[in-house]
Amino acid sequence: MHYLRISDEPIDIADLYQRLVDPQYGGIDMFVGTVRQWTGKIETTKIEYSAYQPMAEKQLEKIAMPIEKQGGRVVVAHRTGQLGLSDIAVFVGVAAPHRAEAFKWCQYIIDTLKREVPIWKKEYDTDKVRWGN
Repeated sequence: MHYLRISDEPIDIADLYQRLVDPQYGGIDMFVGTVRQWTGKIETTKIEYSAYQPMAEKQLEKIAMPIEKQGGRVVVAHRTGQLGLSDIAVFVGVAAPHRAEAFKWCQYIIDTLKREVPIWKKEYDTDKVRWGN
């Protein structure tokens, strides 16, 4: 059963990993996104994430269900609120019978989440504030 969370609480990687462990799965793939200092020549000092919670949860469910119907397990946690450099912003984990599916599904989830889930970031850079997703 999947676990999907959008919260201002810190992300506990060890807890989320344990939610993926099961003898039926031979592959676990995880992606952890952190707040980086540099994007090219732009220096970031902090990021503030916000979400339209009901729609974001609905979209995450829509992303997770097809993978689980194919036999995988999905764990996603995204943080909201103000995050500093190196703070964990997002965790995506997939357990699958084989590694190829785990890799493929994990990348699909993070790419689709960034494109379709209403979570926005306000980047505080040294020169100005930028909005993105």
